[in-house]
Parts: sequence; C-alpha cells; structure tokens
Amino acid sequence: MSLIPWIEDFYRPSRSLGLWRDPEEYVQAVLPRSLYTSFSPLEDLRNLRNILQDTGATVNFDKDKFQANIDVQQFKPEEISVKVTGDNTVTIEGKHEEKQDEHGYISRHFVRKYVLPDNCDVKQVQSKLSSDGVLTITAPKVGEEKGIEYREIPITRTGQPLKRVEQKQEEAKK
Repeated sequence: MSLIPWIEDFYRPSRSLGLWRDPEEYVQAVLPRSLYTSFSPLEDLRNLRNILQDTGATVNFDKDKFQANIDVQQFKPEEISVKVTGDNTVTIEGKHEEKQDEHGYISRHFVRKYVLPDNCDVKQVQSKLSSDGVLTITAPKVGEEKGIEYREIPITRTGQPLKRVEQKQEEAKK
C-alpha cells in the first residue's frame, strides 16, 4: 500500500502512453507556481537521476563482440591510454595536467575499467577515436560460448508394446 495513494493513481501507463510521469507535473498543473517553486524535494531527485543515468559511456555485448563507447572529447588523443591486463581487464585512462581556460585553471583525470567476458579475445582488443571525441573499444568473441553440446541420443528397443507395459503398471498399482 502506498503512503500517498492518490499519487499512485496517476501512474497508469494507459493514461500517459506508457511513459512515467513525475507526480509533481500534476501538482504544477493545478497549483499556482508560487506554491510549488519554494519547496520541491522531487526536483533534487530528478536531477540526481539524470546525472546518474548520463555516464558518458555505453556498453554493448552481442553475439560477435564486446564494445564500449566512451565520451572523451575533453582529452587530446595523446592524453588517453588504453591498457589490457592478463585478467581480461581493459583500463582506459585520460589525464591532462592543469591548464588555463576562460574561468581559471582546470585539470581532468578519469579511469574506467571493463572486465571482458571469458569468451572474448584479449589479444585482439582494438581502440578507435572518432572525430567527435568518442573512444570505441572492441573485443571480438572467440569461438562459441560454453554451453549445451550437440549429442545424439541412442534409441533403445524394449521389445514390448507400450499398451502392455501401461496395463501391467496399472495392475500392479491395484
């Protein structure tokens, strides 16, 4: 049961075409702006949700390869390094020392690590930097995944018709 059941009533996919709507949107439509702008606790949560969702990186793992796309547009190509270690880990590091910009001095540093699945070929990891500052790390898969192997099941002949066997089992139960 919800503590605020009337807010829960607003969330129905049929009412909002399947999109989640913030309960504050309904309050804003009814109340004067001066009442809801002074205190807005959900605004902070909404901003936090947006910050957490935008990491600047996407990871795709399909049947052919592992691929990670990282936004590194703030770094020059010589300031970025990609390393592979023996434990199937790819480490991407970007760092530039203090530089002066229009607001003062700034330095940036990031480290991102990805553990590759066991069926990826660590020796064939590639990195490409696009003109718009997106670094793409690709690792192809090696062979097939370990799973169910194909095997043939032999057919054993019993020599008796199925109906006789079923009848004998029923008689034995009585």
